[in-house]
Amino acid sequence: MTQLSRKYWNPEVEPLLNTPEIRASQERKLPRSIRYCYENVPFERRRMEAAGVRPEDIRDLADFRRALAPVGQAEFRQVFEEFNLDMDLVWRHLFGKDRMDDLYLLTTTSGTTGVPTPYPVFHKTTDTMAELFGRIGWRAGMRPGDKLAVGFGLSMHAAGTPHLFWYKRSHGVTLIPIGAEAGAERILNYMKLFKANIFSGTPSLALHLIERAPEVLGAPVKSLGLKVLLLGAEPGAGIPEIRSRLETEYGAKVFDIGAGYGVSCDHPEYQGMHWIADDHCLYELVDPETLEPLPMTHGAIGQACFTPLDPEAGIFFHHLRFTLSDIHQVFTEPCPCGLSGFRYRIVGRADDMLKVKGTPVYPAAIQGVINGFVPRITGAFRIVLTEKPPRVVPPLKLKVESGEGIREADLPGLEREIAEKMHRMLHVRPAISWLKPFSLERASKKTQLLEKQYEP
Repeated sequence: MTQLSRKYWNPEVEPLLNTPEIRASQERKLPRSIRYCYENVPFERRRMEAAGVRPEDIRDLADFRRALAPVGQAEFRQVFEEFNLDMDLVWRHLFGKDRMDDLYLLTTTSGTTGVPTPYPVFHKTTDTMAELFGRIGWRAGMRPGDKLAVGFGLSMHAAGTPHLFWYKRSHGVTLIPIGAEAGAERILNYMKLFKANIFSGTPSLALHLIERAPEVLGAPVKSLGLKVLLLGAEPGAGIPEIRSRLETEYGAKVFDIGAGYGVSCDHPEYQGMHWIADDHCLYELVDPETLEPLPMTHGAIGQACFTPLDPEAGIFFHHLRFTLSDIHQVFTEPCPCGLSGFRYRIVGRADDMLKVKGTPVYPAAIQGVINGFVPRITGAFRIVLTEKPPRVVPPLKLKVESGEGIREADLPGLEREIAEKMHRMLHVRPAISWLKPFSLERASKKTQLLEKQYEP
């Protein structure tokens, strides 16, 4: 077997993913991570003191799960307020002096709901990045000679500029850092000019490029000859209707990445993302309401939490039991594709969940239903909220763009079809207001699916 035909990027570690052997290794590594955080990170020491525990009190994974509640952006915001947005003090409190002395790159979330959540990159982190994203790229078919066009936002975005380190060990792969900020026209033209064959970005941007390509290139987006789309930072690539549309329009394989260290496989049916980082990060599920731990059984659904097993060199997740508030469903039985690692799919975000007559509904699930009606609709829509979520007074109100060439007389029947399918799949029946094609603003980063018409 040649190096290029090998199954895994790291053939020594990856076959062991999701096995008792690697879980035992995690239990051996965890105490050091806990002690490091206690001794070096003020935020973590205060958490443990408030919980009445010390590192020596945590003898195994069960103790760990009982000792500390998950933390996330809400706790970070409290620190921002405590230090009056003095970010030097904030960062040293959250990450510790030793790690901040090793700081290499500052990145954040998009910050659409307030102060952006920090995601620092340390010097020690870059080698771990290159290892884990080497695994992700290899599974997605990235090989020497490929040219990767980066379409994630490059201005501070945690999934943008770090690309320059993600694939630094992927020798022979050329990065073309265009960035979402360049806009659709420049992205399309640069990909054509430099003959990119892999694109990374949000599903929203990939869908937008489909609409713009005929105008900009004078040809469908398939004319670019891309072979792989690496899409993440929002749901979309894991929604079968959107995945199918993207693969058809681009003539390329779509791989879902993110919300952790994962990448989907090329099985014809979406199987979720394979977790490829058991040796670097502990993955858990908790009940999103009680925050009690949930067993990692096939089909289990819960809020995902992450703990770095090498805290000096963690990526994205630098705290004990950190959560993005994403709801995942996990699949622990072997994947039909034959690759290792348990799998997870994003159900939605805990803080995005809506309740219609007590029925929980996630925007990503609504998006999946809507996109099943393309091209009779464009796929663009908004969920209209007239009061603060999660409660939604029925009916669920949607604004939906009709497709080009659809007659107004056809809209009532189309609305009934959408409502019936949504009722069958999600147990809610929407009321739809129709919009003309391409009247909603397109996003080059994340699409905001919620239109808030209430006072904050």
